[in-house]
Amino acid sequence: MRRRPTKTGFSSNVMACLLAAGLAAVAGGPALAARHAPPPASAHSSDQSDATSQDAIIAIIDGTLLTRRDVDNRGRLFALSAGLTLSDDVMARLRPQILRQLIDERLRQNEMLSRHINVSPDQIAASIADIERRNGMPKNALRDRLAQDGISLTTMIDQIRVQLGWSQVLREEMGTRGRITAAEISQREEALRHEDGKPQYLISEIFIPVDDPRHSEDELKFTQTIIQELRNGAPFPIVAAQFSQNQAALEGGLMGWVQEDSLDPQVVEIAKAMPPGAISNPIRVAGGYVIATLNGRRVIGHQMGTLVSLREAFIPFTTPLDPQAPSEQQRDALKQAQQISTTVHSCPELEAINHKFGDKHPSNPGDVQLERVNEQMQKVLTGLTPGQASHPLVAPDGIAVLMVCSRQQKNFAQQTPSDIADQLMNERAEQTSRQLDRDLHRRAIIEMRSKV
Repeated sequence: MRRRPTKTGFSSNVMACLLAAGLAAVAGGPALAARHAPPPASAHSSDQSDATSQDAIIAIIDGTLLTRRDVDNRGRLFALSAGLTLSDDVMARLRPQILRQLIDERLRQNEMLSRHINVSPDQIAASIADIERRNGMPKNALRDRLAQDGISLTTMIDQIRVQLGWSQVLREEMGTRGRITAAEISQREEALRHEDGKPQYLISEIFIPVDDPRHSEDELKFTQTIIQELRNGAPFPIVAAQFSQNQAALEGGLMGWVQEDSLDPQVVEIAKAMPPGAISNPIRVAGGYVIATLNGRRVIGHQMGTLVSLREAFIPFTTPLDPQAPSEQQRDALKQAQQISTTVHSCPELEAINHKFGDKHPSNPGDVQLERVNEQMQKVLTGLTPGQASHPLVAPDGIAVLMVCSRQQKNFAQQTPSDIADQLMNERAEQTSRQLDRDLHRRAIIEMRSKV
């Protein structure tokens, strides 16, 4: 089985790229009570026949019901989180693969129950809060939008719960194999030394499995539909988190820096030729189709760059900005930001100011590689000396002031033992996940009631 390393191990950020957040209700409230609650009256409740169709049972998976509403809710969640308008035609092409995905999730959920694995509301809430913080999202920002679009909160929560719980299943399944030894790390370090100077690729993948290689028409159509949506602007990490059927989905499809022998030969040929940011055509590989995007290339062992430690103070607007008619509060916010830019000279000071304004954005956005931020931000950060605040950076929801705390030159191609251990663990987890998924399907009793 081929290796599919991902960026990190079983981290608390497994849903980092699922931009559907919101939700004080995940701590356990009325939203968790009804698994198939009908959408609000503004959606479809006025049409009784449509409601009946929505409640139609499509499949029974080991005694667990799957309805048309489940499938359509997942499609609408995907459209909302990706910022797309979901047409009837696109939905019709998505449904077969969404159905397959939901069947897999039901099987995984049942396996979690059989192992007495419980994902607590606090774990789900913590994951969602982390998503919100790292994406600069206000708390509960999408909750009303989900309801407005007739999407039950449980649709999103169920997906997060299964992904978190499945990581725990894999830990149990791997047992002692879930520990990476010093000898294994040394062996990989030696292999990397032998490959010094060879190319490495920073690739993100969406993997669509094919059960029967003789009949892959539906999977190909689905793959082509997803590619079209990606080329129309759907964010790759969100689509991967929703639809990719490998462990890299937990990190938005990002596999990390990988060498050619860690990739399918078909993907290597595409990676050699495609420009960064492009979306590949369907790539036929063993077991299914891959959609790939290239985020960068480098030479193994050689990638010098600048690592910058940042702090941010963010002054939120109370209403969205209209550049032609800013409100009084927005004009005051700009004056405050200008004063911060000229009077604050240390990162702790800037952190304190951000806390004063409610920590709407994290004070510490994390260390960043200067060469990997967009050109406009590169210009801002390159011109700052440590302890110097930037000029105010205006956005629709507020004004940010950034400060460089430190900068250092670093060889980003130098993998630490911890990096190697994470990569080895994720390769092992991917293999275990594939095998366990196959076993669950073999043992399952799946009764299909109607077509989607």
